[in-house]
Amino acid sequence: MPDEPPERPAPRQASLALLVAVTMTGTVALHIFVPALAAAAFDLHTDAAGIQSTITVYLIGLAGGQLVYGPLSDRYGRRPVLIGGLALYLAGLLLAIPAPNLGVLLVARMMQSLGACSCLVIGRAMVRDVSTREDAARKLAILVTAMTLTPALAPAIGGVVSHAFGWRSVFVVLAALVAILGALVVLTLPETNRQKVALPGLAAVLSAYLRLVRMPVSRAYLVAGGCAGTSLYAFLAVAPFLLVNRLGRSPEEVGFDCLLVVFGMVAGAVIASRIARRVSIRQGARSGNLICIVSALALLAVDRSGVLTIETLIVPLFAYAVGVGLLSPNAVAGLMNVDPHAAGSASSLYGFTQMTFGALFTAAATAWPATSAAPVALTLLAAGLIAGLSLRRA
Repeated sequence: MPDEPPERPAPRQASLALLVAVTMTGTVALHIFVPALAAAAFDLHTDAAGIQSTITVYLIGLAGGQLVYGPLSDRYGRRPVLIGGLALYLAGLLLAIPAPNLGVLLVARMMQSLGACSCLVIGRAMVRDVSTREDAARKLAILVTAMTLTPALAPAIGGVVSHAFGWRSVFVVLAALVAILGALVVLTLPETNRQKVALPGLAAVLSAYLRLVRMPVSRAYLVAGGCAGTSLYAFLAVAPFLLVNRLGRSPEEVGFDCLLVVFGMVAGAVIASRIARRVSIRQGARSGNLICIVSALALLAVDRSGVLTIETLIVPLFAYAVGVGLLSPNAVAGLMNVDPHAAGSASSLYGFTQMTFGALFTAAATAWPATSAAPVALTLLAAGLIAGLSLRRA
């Protein structure tokens, strides 16, 4: 008998832990820089509004870039597109370290965001690639749980690092992290997109996005998830000035205050993961949204009553974050399940919607001087009400 051909080795399985790390990294540069905003403004001779624009620019880059990475990864594969995005991310971080003025820093932040958004889009799409329809909600809840650790831990780390070594050291630490993650991706992460599609033209790409937007269920989860996922950025952009100037907190304490608030998202995402098999996606999303609305109203009442303290500020914000953590994974799972074969494009559209809302909410909250919590409370309340109206159509 002729020799039988050797068996092909089984394809490597994508590590969920690495995919989680990839997705988490997409917003690290946004959150880790928050405690250093005041120091950077002083060093670069700019005002609060000028340095806060580094947050808005980052969100704009995250929004626009995600529309590109999804279709590219559907056509050429997740892995090569992710590696290219990580390289651009690292280049932006290296440019920010010696930035002599605000203009250069803004360019660096745009480069960072355009590279980092590949982590968000492709990380979510890869998780969907390796999940069954029934398992998608659970794994995406795990992903969101882990992602919420980024805004929870990054500000605290940024506060400690910038206080000890200066605000530029924040980008040094992050550049080292992205370089290590990039090496792990190159060496260990396999391709998960087994059904590549032809790269459509611009008209076809827009048509695919419009097809998703026209579906009532897709539209509901897009808007609700976009409002929930980034509404807290309004607080993070204002936090260094509100907490320091109004409540007398130190830069290190600002980082830990932000950690306490955003850690509520971890609690909410853990709840979402635990109840995923017993509660429908729509019920989970609406429950989280109700918590958001009630918490925003409580914060507004506290501010208007004149009893704003660090405790009365943090408690309602923490509760709001719990609602966000419960709503977000359900919104992502609801959208991804509409058409699993277009997971990359759906992930891009979700990310674009999320970061667009985030930029709008941040701009709204920073349009007034950070002398009260009212702008943040009103912004969060608007986000909750918009999400609630949208979910009624899910």
